Amino acid sequence: MRTSTASSLDLFFVTIFVLGTVISVCNGGGHGAGESKKNGGYHGAGLKMNFYHKTCPKVEEIGCDASLLLDPKSKEADKVEKEARPNLSLLEKDCPETVSCADIVALAARDAVSFQYNRDIWKVQTGRRDGRVSLESEATDNLPSASSNFTTLQQLFARKGLNVIDLVALSGAHTIGIARCGVISRRLFNFTGKGDTDPSLDPSYANILKSQCSNTGNIVEMDPKSSISFDSHYFKNLNQHKGLFQSDASLLTNFFSARLVKKLQNGNKFFAMFGKSIKKMGAMEVLTGNDGEIRKQCSVINP
Repeated sequence: MRTSTASSLDLFFVTIFVLGTVISVCNGGGHGAGESKKNGGYHGAGLKMNFYHKTCPKVEEIGCDASLLLDPKSKEADKVEKEARPNLSLLEKDCPETVSCADIVALAARDAVSFQYNRDIWKVQTGRRDGRVSLESEATDNLPSASSNFTTLQQLFARKGLNVIDLVALSGAHTIGIARCGVISRRLFNFTGKGDTDPSLDPSYANILKSQCSNTGNIVEMDPKSSISFDSHYFKNLNQHKGLFQSDASLLTNFFSARLVKKLQNGNKFFAMFGKSIKKMGAMEVLTGNDGEIRKQCSVINP
């Protein structure tokens, strides 16, 4: 794996794991001014399984741990994985200028979720190219807020070619991760501007969150008691009106979506549906073929 800065990449998930991040697919760096979609398009043309089987056949054996992307927190901090002598070359040594940063992150996201089960939860098609343009506006235009209602979520997903099944399944990514209290502060303390709490939130859960969120900078689990395990627990909590965000709770306001939430409480059904939807999302708006580049260093475009 080549050296890179995690914050500079379009992380495939979430990573993570907020609904807004989920819809912002890892497309290799964005399609800002001057970027072409003609080869990748919206349907993942050019992506396929085992894309590197000739040019870098051991790409997945060499390593794809996202922790390797992390930079040190400060000059005084302990050295991170990428600074270890055995890691100074890694993938770039074996397969120079061959594997894109976009594909590395896509593979790392799959592995980060799948490792606890010792099997791939979904298959990753490869062949992405890295983009040369990164625009803040592309994120703000496409990312729904944590307070989004169902109509807003459905419209934003539809714009990307994703349906309600995809919306519900991918929302299950909230089974992992944390959020800052500032994101849910209004929902807890001033929902309608009268110092009230969102009535759709389970009262006992709301009280727990209030005690944890005395400061907006505090953090809370997105899936209480299961925030480090990728499982269907999120849907069980949601059906008990314990979804952390308004966007989570909104999934229960639509008849079809609410039925899916109940169905996905079954772990096997969730994994199967999530795998299909994440594969579909992973093929959205990608750069392939002659578009983009293969970055030598993931944090900067090639000179």
